[in-house]
Amino acid sequence: MAIGEFASATRLPRQGDVGLSTPLYWMYEMGYAALNPSRAMADASRLFLKNPINPVSHTTIGKSMAAACELFERTTRRYGKPDWGITHTSAAGQTVPVHVNTVWERPFCRLLHFERAFEYPPRRPQPRLLIVAPVSGHHATLLRGTVEAMLPTHDVYVTDWIDAKLVPMSEGRFSLSDYVDYLISIFHRMGGNCHVMAVCQPAVPVMMAIARMEAEEDPFVPKSMVLMGGPIDTREAPTAVNTLAQDRGIEWFRRNVITTVPWPHPGALREVYPGFLQLNGFMSMNLDRHLQAHWDLFRHLVQGDGDSAEKHRDFYDEYLAVMDLTADFYLETVENVFITHALPKGEIMHHAQVVKPDLIRRVALMTVEGEKDDISGIGQTKAAHKLCPLIPEDMRAHWEQPGVGHYGVFNGSRFRSEIAPRISDFILSQEFRKDGRARPMPDRPAPEAAGEEEPDVFALNKNVTALYPRIAPT
Repeated sequence: MAIGEFASATRLPRQGDVGLSTPLYWMYEMGYAALNPSRAMADASRLFLKNPINPVSHTTIGKSMAAACELFERTTRRYGKPDWGITHTSAAGQTVPVHVNTVWERPFCRLLHFERAFEYPPRRPQPRLLIVAPVSGHHATLLRGTVEAMLPTHDVYVTDWIDAKLVPMSEGRFSLSDYVDYLISIFHRMGGNCHVMAVCQPAVPVMMAIARMEAEEDPFVPKSMVLMGGPIDTREAPTAVNTLAQDRGIEWFRRNVITTVPWPHPGALREVYPGFLQLNGFMSMNLDRHLQAHWDLFRHLVQGDGDSAEKHRDFYDEYLAVMDLTADFYLETVENVFITHALPKGEIMHHAQVVKPDLIRRVALMTVEGEKDDISGIGQTKAAHKLCPLIPEDMRAHWEQPGVGHYGVFNGSRFRSEIAPRISDFILSQEFRKDGRARPMPDRPAPEAAGEEEPDVFALNKNVTALYPRIAPT
């Protein structure tokens, strides 16, 4: 799950010409609105042609026409954010209801708690696990399988990022440093009693947030961080995405993929990297496979294979639901992560402060990579260990999963059977010793000393260093 696909973005006719992406969103909206009547007619025709009292619905030509209408409607519609659809889990030998609650909220993010209503409290420890979803085009629901795999053994929280086009301009900007602010605020909200799992892109801001907290001896640092398929150092085994970013440079992206949100969206006039442009890139990476999948859907509808058709709908309802990214966050991430490699070089900035990963010492570290990952190459995530030399050996681990690509690192059968159990064991090893006693964390205050109140980042000055008065902003 990279920060979007670059190759299919709008191109300049000649070097130095005015970018074509500025009015692109507005033209997209006009095209979508123009298709509304045709889309409504196609949907009505589908219902008419599938009605069992209509004799045509039992003929091959009727089924073919109904299938064609459904394909037209599905390929021209706008897909909304999918539901989590997680209502129960199996834990401690019992089926447990799950309630999804919002426990923390800011303009660009909500923190969701997947609260399990146990009838009998489990005897096995249930560590608190914060899963940080990527801000990379798809909604956090793409991690549904990840959440389902961790729920039986953990008290799970997930960052649910808000589509940038839905956030009014009055709420301010959202940059890479603001992302780090959000994470620090969430760690404060959880009082340090948690473990954090970063899936792909958030590996960088999670390490930044923890490094900043360590530099300030903040008592609310999490107990461990698990970085999965993250671009910590993209100089290691660079992929096609990494090479393309290097070749084109940040100004190309600024001119060609950034546009403004049109009316009537709440975030009108906000500069974004739009979701529909990202989706164009996602689809073009494997266009033949997507075309074949839709042809297969047509055949399944004509043949009456409802199960196969429903599987297609479920997958593409999720895959085609995309969100806009703020221009500030997108451009800063591309530049710092893929072009200048600022984090491994020790040059990345959080507001006015240099981020120093080599100061991390109280937070255990586990990295996970996929053997066939073509987004974050082998070694890019493992590089985090080199950046954190102060972490003791018994507080670090690395796992390379054979036979999986980028998606398989955090989802699928091998994740459930081979990766998730290793993560759970690592988390428990940082909670308890082999003799069952709690592991003492270096310099971690007692719970009563830590306090329960979260410092409100957003009641302070924009520069988050106001949280840390010992270091004056520069």
